[in-house]
Amino acid sequence: MKIEEILKSFGRKQRRRTLDRIENFTTMIGADSVYTGVFQGKDNHIVYGEVQGECDLEGILVLGEGSRWKGNIRATSVVIAGRVDGDVQATDKLELARTAQVHGRITSPVVAIARGAVHEGSIRMAKQTQITRFVDRRDASDKDRDRG
Repeated sequence: MKIEEILKSFGRKQRRRTLDRIENFTTMIGADSVYTGVFQGKDNHIVYGEVQGECDLEGILVLGEGSRWKGNIRATSVVIAGRVDGDVQATDKLELARTAQVHGRITSPVVAIARGAVHEGSIRMAKQTQITRFVDRRDASDKDRDRG
């Protein structure tokens, strides 16, 4: 799948947030696929299916809408639009899209949470942590745009 198609599926143009830095994905786990085990490596990865296990990545991990992850995640940057049951640690930035559901501790120096995202757990942060709550304007109603 081309990067433009993936970004469009997230409702974003290529000029926006963490997804702006992605030129391509080296790994894609499809919607009907299940991966079990340790997920580690470098580069950028996108998941539409289910992963059961631990993650340790140098790069960007994107969990698409409808994806499911059971286990802990550690990556440079993480964008979540699916469901995670486990702790998430991003060493650079963590973004929760409006469809995200995270059940576990999140740790990152920069956290962006879209209106509608669900997080049940704690947020662990350094003194310099920046948390931003936002309305994704491409998905917002006119009423939300007036308030945002």
